[in-house]
Amino acid sequence: MKLVSVVLLLLAPLLTSCQQLVLPVDCSDIYNNDNSRPSGVYTIYPIGPTSAVQVYCDMVSEGGQWTVFQRRLDGTVNFYRGWDQYKTGFGIAAGEYWLGLESLFYMTQRKRYELLVDMEDFEGNKVFARYSSFSINPESSGYTLNVSGFTDGGAGDSLSYHNGEKFSTFDKDQDSSTTTTTNCAKLYLGAFWYKSCYNANPNGVYRWGADSTISGVGVSWHQWKGINYSLKTISMKIRPVQ
Repeated sequence: MKLVSVVLLLLAPLLTSCQQLVLPVDCSDIYNNDNSRPSGVYTIYPIGPTSAVQVYCDMVSEGGQWTVFQRRLDGTVNFYRGWDQYKTGFGIAAGEYWLGLESLFYMTQRKRYELLVDMEDFEGNKVFARYSSFSINPESSGYTLNVSGFTDGGAGDSLSYHNGEKFSTFDKDQDSSTTTTTNCAKLYLGAFWYKSCYNANPNGVYRWGADSTISGVGVSWHQWKGINYSLKTISMKIRPVQ
C-alpha cells in the first residue's frame, strides 16, 4: 500500500504536466476552459504543439466561441496575395488577417463546424449569414469548400454558390470558369473558392462603399449589396456544432 502511495506521489507532477499539455485547437476550447474569457486575441494549436497561431476569438456573437479565420476592418492589410501565403496565413489577429488554409483544413477534420459570416456597410447596417456545416478538403484536393445549411441574418446566401469549389489565387488558378483564359482571382483582385466567378469576394480590394469604377474588385457579398459595393467590415468565423 505504501509502495502505491509513493508511486502516485512520484507520478503526480508528471500527470499535472500532461494535463497542462492539452492545448486549445480553437476558441471553443478556450471558452470551455474558462467561459468568462472576453473576445480578443488568443493562441491556438490547430495542427499540434508546434503549430501555435494567434487568432481573434469572438466570445459574444450568437453565443460566442467563434474562431475567426478571416477578417477585414480597415484596409491596412493587402489581401491580394499568392498561394503560399493563403496556405500558411498572414496579417495580425488584432486587426485584419487570414488564418491559413492548412490550419483551417486540420481544424475542420478534427471537429464538425458551423460558419458565421458577419458584415457591415458604411452606413452602419449590420447583417450576417450562417451555415450549419463548414469544412475544407486537403491541399491535394485544392482545399475544396464544403458548406451547407444556410440561415439568413439579413445578408442573403452568397456562399452556397461556391460550395464544391477549389481555392484560387492569382498564381494558382483552380476556378471553374468555362473560359480557359479567365483567372477569377486576377480578374477580381482577390483569392477565394471562385466558381465562374463569384457571389462573394471577401478577400477583394478594400474600397469605400459603392464604386463601379473597376467592376467587382471590392470586398463584396452579392446577395446583400451587389458586386460593386465594397463592405466596411466582414469576418468569417467557425465553431464546433453544438
